[in-house]
Amino acid sequence: MSDDDRFWEELEEARRQWREEKLKPLLERFGLRRDSFELSDGAELQSLYDPLDRRDQDYLDEIGYPGEYPYTRGVYPTMHRGRLWTMRQYAGFGTARQSNERYHYLLEQGTSGLSVAFDLPTQMGYDSDAGRVAGEVGKVGVAIDSIEDMQILLDGLPLGEISTSMTINSTAAILLALYIAVADERGIDRSELRGTIQNDVLKEYIARGTYIYPPRDSMRIITDIFEFCQKEVPNWNTVSISGYHIREAGSTAVQEVGFTLANGIAYVERALEAGLDVDSFAGRLSFFFNVHNNFLEEVAKFRAARRLWARIMKERFGAENPKSMRLRFHSQTAGSTLTAQQPQVNIVRVAMQALAAVLGGTQSLHTNSWDEALSLPSEDSARLALRTQQVIAYETGVADVVDPLAGSYAVESLTDHIEEGATDYIRRLDDMGGAVAGIEAGFQQSEIQEAAYQAQLAQEQGDQVIVGVNRFEQSDEKPPVDLHKVDDRVESEQVERLRRFKAERDDDEVATARRRLLQAAGGDDNLMPYIVDAVKKKVTLGEISNTLREEFGEYTENVVL
Repeated sequence: MSDDDRFWEELEEARRQWREEKLKPLLERFGLRRDSFELSDGAELQSLYDPLDRRDQDYLDEIGYPGEYPYTRGVYPTMHRGRLWTMRQYAGFGTARQSNERYHYLLEQGTSGLSVAFDLPTQMGYDSDAGRVAGEVGKVGVAIDSIEDMQILLDGLPLGEISTSMTINSTAAILLALYIAVADERGIDRSELRGTIQNDVLKEYIARGTYIYPPRDSMRIITDIFEFCQKEVPNWNTVSISGYHIREAGSTAVQEVGFTLANGIAYVERALEAGLDVDSFAGRLSFFFNVHNNFLEEVAKFRAARRLWARIMKERFGAENPKSMRLRFHSQTAGSTLTAQQPQVNIVRVAMQALAAVLGGTQSLHTNSWDEALSLPSEDSARLALRTQQVIAYETGVADVVDPLAGSYAVESLTDHIEEGATDYIRRLDDMGGAVAGIEAGFQQSEIQEAAYQAQLAQEQGDQVIVGVNRFEQSDEKPPVDLHKVDDRVESEQVERLRRFKAERDDDEVATARRRLLQAAGGDDNLMPYIVDAVKKKVTLGEISNTLREEFGEYTENVVL
């Protein structure tokens, strides 16, 4: 018997003895505090992990070193020891002027990047004066109708020095065009612009609902953005493939990774079909993940996603450039875990989630404010959320070691579990014809609905404890004061400004720009130059969206019960 075989035999015997002589008597006497311990997908969480759980592990193939394939331990060799993650605070409300003031405030407080929230009309491709959006203007984000609004939103902000993330999907091409147009006006070279448009419309069909056009037409627009940015805005992340909203809709961690990476595969395949070389665009793909409550599961989730994406890009798509295989991601603490009951407890939840994101190797992070279950965040709560990141970065020491949880028997085992489960979902979608075919059949939506139902059932039955909600309630709780509210006058002011903007422009130039865009949409030309030209000619966001609606139509959801 070799020394190696003897070691494992001795370890198996030691584990058996521990279970029989130590664990079993204690369980018979006291039991456990719960009947079962599970991950978010219902898989059993073992009480203990040891080297036997990692017996067949190939370190270099499965874990390796930071900055080296398969990037399990991080996409860069130094990770946060060399450069901290970008600290963003997602913000946007009311008018462009009000949001601009908040951005300047956040930069003064130490944020290192902007993250823009848009209101629902902007996300859905409607101008603020559209009758069907009454009551929604400026409520959950900033209203952007025109180049004038974008000029105000970005007033005084150093576009060539900071990165700007814009959470926008169906109208992402238009918002990017507006951003570029403002930079052009200021004489900033497009190659200096850094930032991200979310631009992940597939997850809108799966989980969120702010889609406009049918999936295949939306994919055409996204591919046009890839091609345009490759040539014109090379430092811009052209898509942030988003698992965040999939998790907010109730998915498990495994589903979040599986469905998100399946969407990524769909975008890559569509770009390849359009004739792009994989290494010409894949390095600018980025991802956006949720950070939920189960600390170890979340850390493992990020590591599994990195490893799986690296393998997909190398083995499935033949990528050769290491940048094409690196899964870079932004993360945001889980809005769905914030509670209106005892809302200041959310400060603790956010801190734990943020720590998991950092230990998981995030490149960018937004921390939710404690009052967001009740309102848009106030300046004070937004500052405290930012300070949470700063304490983790500068006081805890966790950023000083690369992937410090690597080698943990539990974390490595959970990383394997999540990768295996996500791979299985990708295989199932491949058998259906891919992510788009799955969406059209309602597969992803149905799977998430079932997971959300099981999670809600566990909370209602008390199997999943939510502090302050189903345990440790406070009967004499007083509602918080000084919550941020958007003034109802915002809508009337925005509509009046838009009316003046339309009255003062050249209608012939607007009509010509819209006609040229419609012709391009009916052909094979890249749409981005036409959209950039249109916004410069003062065509509004709603008018551009309606022009594309004429050619593409609107998508009607396939409801699955």
